[in-house]
Amino acid sequence: MSVVDRSALEASPLADLHAIASELSIDGYRRLRRPELIDAILNKQEGGNGAGAATEDVDAEPAAEAPAPKRTRSRRTTKAAKAEETEAPEAETAPKAETAPEAETAPEAETAPEAETAPDTDDDANGDEDEESAGRRRRRGRRGGRGRSAAREEAESGEDETAEANSNSDADADAESDETVEGVVELLANGSGFVRVDPPDPSDDDVYISSAQVKRCELVSGDRIAGPKRAPRRSERFASLIRIETINGRPAAELADNVRFDDLPAAFPTERLKIGSDDPTLKAIEWLTPFGLGSRVTIVGASRAGKTEALRRLVAALGTREELTVSVVLAGVRPEEISEWNDGPVTPAAAVSFAGSEDARNGAVEPAIDQARRLAARGANAVVFIDTLDGCSPFLARKALGAARNIVGGGSVTIVATASAPIGGETTVIALDVGLTSAGRFPALDLAASGTFRPELLVGAAGAEAIAKTRAEDG
Repeated sequence: MSVVDRSALEASPLADLHAIASELSIDGYRRLRRPELIDAILNKQEGGNGAGAATEDVDAEPAAEAPAPKRTRSRRTTKAAKAEETEAPEAETAPKAETAPEAETAPEAETAPEAETAPDTDDDANGDEDEESAGRRRRRGRRGGRGRSAAREEAESGEDETAEANSNSDADADAESDETVEGVVELLANGSGFVRVDPPDPSDDDVYISSAQVKRCELVSGDRIAGPKRAPRRSERFASLIRIETINGRPAAELADNVRFDDLPAAFPTERLKIGSDDPTLKAIEWLTPFGLGSRVTIVGASRAGKTEALRRLVAALGTREELTVSVVLAGVRPEEISEWNDGPVTPAAAVSFAGSEDARNGAVEPAIDQARRLAARGANAVVFIDTLDGCSPFLARKALGAARNIVGGGSVTIVATASAPIGGETTVIALDVGLTSAGRFPALDLAASGTFRPELLVGAAGAEAIAKTRAEDG
């Protein structure tokens, strides 16, 4: 083996020093600190006794200094030492009792991460410690010593105190919260929702509604509710609704036991909706194709027959009635028509142009229908204007039209929608003649294709007879 000087040894990792000490057969080298191990190696190279190297002068320099070997040489030396230990284990198994463990634990010098990755330091007090102390510390850690258990108990105690403090803080926040919020419900796909305080746009002041509250009160998008809220807790962004006190201006307790809308008894419309307009088309609709609360009405005709214009005039005539809850849904109209509707007396609850998908159009119509059903079940009279059912799926078109009904002893849902042809099941069909509209001849009503089912319930027997007479004269 070549002679290695002190500077080279001090620059070498602890594993290489152990390998060199093993080659030199230094007894108990694993128990020596780094400076003592270097002294023992230097002393052994000079021909002294490695066991007594710890008591010699640490500043003594070797008589002859060899050039400092490169790090790759030290690694080769380590491999050579491991090969020597494999071929001749007698060199490591000296009869002394203290050297027996070293032969069994020699591979630790290559695998211990502390020895190969720990940086060198000049502070002997905080330097490399012997492996026996490290082993005792590892065993104590595996057993879960008293110090570690005490630390864990203290940490858990601190977490419990923190949780209790946060719980008390949340309880205080709930107890002190008496601020009431009012807004419009917007439901999410998962069944929960938000109270939009500035509908329809979301804001940071919106309040969260749990899915349990939605189910208990049978809320639908568009319901206007009010109730106390609590401040956000940890990890919450929005305040939460504590309870629902009013729904659409009525106490929630009065509406809790209402039966399902589909189970409510229905009757043919008997209360006529008076339009009261001087517009020739609306006057013709009112007297020749009357409809009332709970009617299913379609305004049909070819393209450019004036269906949308007739619907817009009906909204203008009925939208300001205080006894009616009027909503407008646009599903598949021209973008320019959306702008015109927004400038009208009733702003559309939802608007999707003809470029939107069928799912988007269905999604615009369905919430408005659900809201009208809920209002009717609670005794209100809801009127929904839809332009147009042609943009929806056939199933949803029938569902929307079928939602119209006159509830016995209760409210009503009236649906007035445009379509290219009757859907089926209407109580009133208003057919427009594209030829009359194109020629500017109003009213452009096609009496042969128009009609009201059971008109005598709305206008009496004399009125029904007058309608039949007018039809006959027109035919």
